[in-house]
Amino acid sequence: MILALLHTSPVHVPVFDALRDAGHPGLVLRHLVHEELLDRAGAMGPEAVTGEIEALLTGAAAEGATAVLCTCSTIGGAAESAGPALGVPVLRVDRPMAAAAARAERVTVIAALAATLPPTLSLLAEEADRAGRHPAEVRTVLVEGAWARFQAGEREGYLDLVAAAADAVTDADVIVLAQASMADAVTRTATRIPVLSSPRPGLAAAAAAAGSVSVADHS
Repeated sequence: MILALLHTSPVHVPVFDALRDAGHPGLVLRHLVHEELLDRAGAMGPEAVTGEIEALLTGAAAEGATAVLCTCSTIGGAAESAGPALGVPVLRVDRPMAAAAARAERVTVIAALAATLPPTLSLLAEEADRAGRHPAEVRTVLVEGAWARFQAGEREGYLDLVAAAADAVTDADVIVLAQASMADAVTRTATRIPVLSSPRPGLAAAAAAAGSVSVADHS
């Protein structure tokens, strides 16, 4: 089974390769990296890149992908909406994380890029509705200076800023790291509030959709 991953940064490639090696060794990954999609979606909205996303996903399916995972929260909704016409499952990496967060009463969403916040908040509301719950009380934190560090390749500084923002949260039941690139900040936090990130549960869901569920997924 082949899982295609649509990324908007090359930093995600080794992250998902490592997660595949650890939990889904039989899964073949094909990485599609298109940084320009996030640039345009951030400036003009995800709808500005919907046509290009659909073309990329169609190509991935034609080349044998049995499922597609979009690892970018900003364009995840646009990618997911293309699934029904594609004939293969298309998943957004942050949906499993959002489903878990939607069970909480108070959620703080941390993002480094402002364009990520609206689709993340919409997803949280959608998952609460799907679970038959009233929408959580959601607060947002935009980490000042973090995205500039990410774009400059200053990964350590980026993660430190994200971790510090999480540690500053005091009035939440759960903290959501809205972008997949933030995942490693979890190990740098000291907060006792649960901190959720998207890559691991997102890949697990996509692996299941691709038909490559390993024993590790059930442990």
